[in-house]
Amino acid sequence: MSPRVSPSPDDFLQPYAGRWVARVDGRVVAQGGTPQQAAAAAQRSQYKERLQITYIPLEMNLSFHPLLERIRAVIPPDTPVYLVGGAVRDALRNRPSHDLDFSVQGNAKALARRVGDALNAAYYPLHGEIDAGRVVLDMDAERYILDFVGLHPNGLEADLRARDFTINAIAVDIRAPQQLLDPLGGAVSLKQGELRVCSPTSLLDDPTRILRAVRQAVDMQLSILPETRRLMKAALPGLEHVSPERIRTESLRIFGGKQAATALRILDLIGALAIIFPETAALKGVTQSPPHVYPVWEHTLTVIERLDGLLNALGLDYDPDTSANNLVFGYVSLRLGRYREKIAQHLSAETTPDVTRRALLFFSALYHDIAKSLTRTEEENGRIRFFQHEKQGAKLVVDRAAALHMSADELTVLRKTIAHHMRPLWLSQDDQIPGPRAIYRFFRDTGDIGVDICLLSLADFLGTYGPDVPQQAWTHHVDVIRLLLEGWWERREEAVSPPPLLNGRDVMQLLDIPPGPRVGELLEMLREAQAAGEITTREQAEAFLRMIP
Repeated sequence: MSPRVSPSPDDFLQPYAGRWVARVDGRVVAQGGTPQQAAAAAQRSQYKERLQITYIPLEMNLSFHPLLERIRAVIPPDTPVYLVGGAVRDALRNRPSHDLDFSVQGNAKALARRVGDALNAAYYPLHGEIDAGRVVLDMDAERYILDFVGLHPNGLEADLRARDFTINAIAVDIRAPQQLLDPLGGAVSLKQGELRVCSPTSLLDDPTRILRAVRQAVDMQLSILPETRRLMKAALPGLEHVSPERIRTESLRIFGGKQAATALRILDLIGALAIIFPETAALKGVTQSPPHVYPVWEHTLTVIERLDGLLNALGLDYDPDTSANNLVFGYVSLRLGRYREKIAQHLSAETTPDVTRRALLFFSALYHDIAKSLTRTEEENGRIRFFQHEKQGAKLVVDRAAALHMSADELTVLRKTIAHHMRPLWLSQDDQIPGPRAIYRFFRDTGDIGVDICLLSLADFLGTYGPDVPQQAWTHHVDVIRLLLEGWWERREEAVSPPPLLNGRDVMQLLDIPPGPRVGELLEMLREAQAAGEITTREQAEAFLRMIP
């Protein structure tokens, strides 16, 4: 018989892991998320004895970036500073964090400047009248944002209660980073996979938290509790009065995050989507002819879902075994996998700080058919058409992006992506393979935005056919996209940007013509002929121009 093993005394404390307990003579009499909560709970139970307040450690150690040690070394010993919010939440999830938020009892701006100087990093004051400062540190090819904000006048618990969701209302004293300060039970919410507001007024105080709730629920696979959903719906009218910049920021975070289609479905379900992207409401109920299997709105969401799947199949950390189980994505991985690193670099590039091309690509996917409700016509035989929907859609997306105060570069990316999103499909019609001139013209009109268009076109093709994708047509379309990407990334000097053989002055002297648009037209004709491989020398270029009427 095996010997009986008596439980360790500490085993009885495991249900309190991550919490503070009040003990009398070794017996637990109360618990809480902070020492003060544990003590107050014991006193409410009329325990007058001398209390022992202790923290019960988690089974794992929280892993913070070594940067935290460097920051702590700079802070004066008499200044209370707490790491709060997302960095603590991510440590509980064993995920790295590049954004560190600190609550400071004292002069937060002065402390931020002190930390910035010590780390040789950039410092910026924040929020005008509010005591807040930001440090931006570039280190090891990564960017870290350190925000220092003055602590709530009523202390840490009041500071945390003023936040959005309990999972983001967890703190640690930077001098005791393994001891959670969690008055709202955020660690329990995280463990149970629940999203809960910090207070009944959290969303009314800041309606953009509605968008943040959806994004975080999807990203972290959390269930939004019924009461929180009710409060989200109640706070919807406030979204109409939020600044465009804040709507833009939260929306682009959704587009740049995981499972954007799921997030958009939730936003639509609660009524938020029609407020932030009002043009989308007109897509519902708009029917299409075969080969489309879905009406326009369902097609749009399917395109976004397929785009997510495609980018996973072409991602740097893809699982070839998983990809191989899907013939559609498996073929993409096989034919386009050589461009993984280039696609990753392209999509991670920022047009403005924190706005990536990936986010703009998903924004484009949402709006790629936005004008179909305006351009729908039905012929006598019942066939439905949407003439020029891509051109009108480009105007609509620019109007929406401008209303959100997006940059000129971002407007250009969105406009060109939607205006030209049909071109790869046209290039692959009737089993055609685009020739050198077609490849040249495509990138002449789109530049590097052509890469976004290629990726969107693949997702659009899949969203058209739904679950029954015709394999032969799909492989042909993928092969066309491969030719385009090959032209851009492997044969650019030859196929897209051939070195000039003549300049404008040469053309004017050769043909004895004055300056004007005709010179530019002739140079463009020459470049296209070069891309087609018809001209390779200066002599051939001169002969080519002399032959033009």
